[in-house]
Amino acid sequence: QGQLVESGGGSVQAGGSLTLSCQASGYTYINNMGWFRQTPGKQREGVADIPTSGGVTYYADSVKGRATISRDSAKNTVHLQIKSLKPEDTAVYYCAVRTYGGTWSPLRESSYNDWGQGTQVTVSS
Repeated sequence: QGQLVESGGGSVQAGGSLTLSCQASGYTYINNMGWFRQTPGKQREGVADIPTSGGVTYYADSVKGRATISRDSAKNTVHLQIKSLKPEDTAVYYCAVRTYGGTWSPLRESSYNDWGQGTQVTVSS
């Protein structure tokens, strides 16, 4: 059984930056790793995605130009750096993996089949 462990959340002032990390273990194969975020009462929003074998990365419009997703294949870890943080970036951030192949839609919640526990990011103005 696979496991995802997120780290790097915390409190930061607006304009600052933060890097979240997600280490995956126990999976036979991972096609994509993604980051989502959720605030109370709202649907989970796809933030960024990266294929584990290299290729196109995807970003939500809300973070495009401010976020960078990267991977360390040797450590089975994905990082998400967000710069120029805004109060509206405040959310619980979740790491997710897609372990199956075939047709899928990046940054769509239903495309991913396993999730981490989440890490809180709070941006104060």
